Amino acid sequence: MPVHDDRKLFEMLILEGAQAGLSWLTILKRREGYREAFDHFDAKKVARYHAGKRAALMKNPGIIRNRLKIEATVANARAFLEVQKEHGTFDRYIWAFVGGKPKRNHRKAGEKLPAQTAEAEAMSNDLKKRGFRFVGPTICYAFMQAIGMVDDHAAECFRSKRYPIP
Repeated sequence: MPVHDDRKLFEMLILEGAQAGLSWLTILKRREGYREAFDHFDAKKVARYHAGKRAALMKNPGIIRNRLKIEATVANARAFLEVQKEHGTFDRYIWAFVGGKPKRNHRKAGEKLPAQTAEAEAMSNDLKKRGFRFVGPTICYAFMQAIGMVDDHAAECFRSKRYPIP
């Protein structure tokens, strides 16, 4: 389902990056831990995390204790705030990669999904230029799916029929 709330978009971007190299289930099991550890994904608060706070996060069993991913979360919060300043909202910026509306891919049941697309690669490149980390094209495509920018549900899927996208 399409997501347009900036805080939720920040959460999903961080969780997708945290998932890199791990199963999505591993991250889902820790989702509440991430929310608590990262101030419910308040980018302004996360952007101000000092070395002591980041060190404390390395001891938090509710999240993946990976220094690079924790540092990336703080860097991404700072970059996220810059995008908001430039575009008014992160939502306006990020949805521009699909022309502002969800892209339905009309997949068939059993069809292999791509790991990335040209739009995801463009998003990845632009995010990286802006200082975001853990935002490769595969992560960006998973993010696009998670926030409803792209709909890869098969036509016969109940989700596709129940929630049609124009």
